[in-house]
Amino acid sequence: MSETKIVVRDHGPLLVTGVGTVEDADGNTFDTGGKDTIALCRCGASKNRPFCDGAHRECGFEAAERASS
Repeated sequence: MSETKIVVRDHGPLLVTGVGTVEDADGNTFDTGGKDTIALCRCGASKNRPFCDGAHRECGFEAAERASS
């Protein structure tokens, strides 16, 4: 399996590359469609949670975290 990379997008989702599986709290696996990169919702407004559907653009979600050095 490739190395997993997570990119925090300004005012948007978490982009996860190299994802293996995404599970819910009961251990059930979400269908990622075999994609190597997925977008996970951070705004809570997606109708397709835990995946992003672009709702952050309409709900006014703002976040621009930066890693400290």
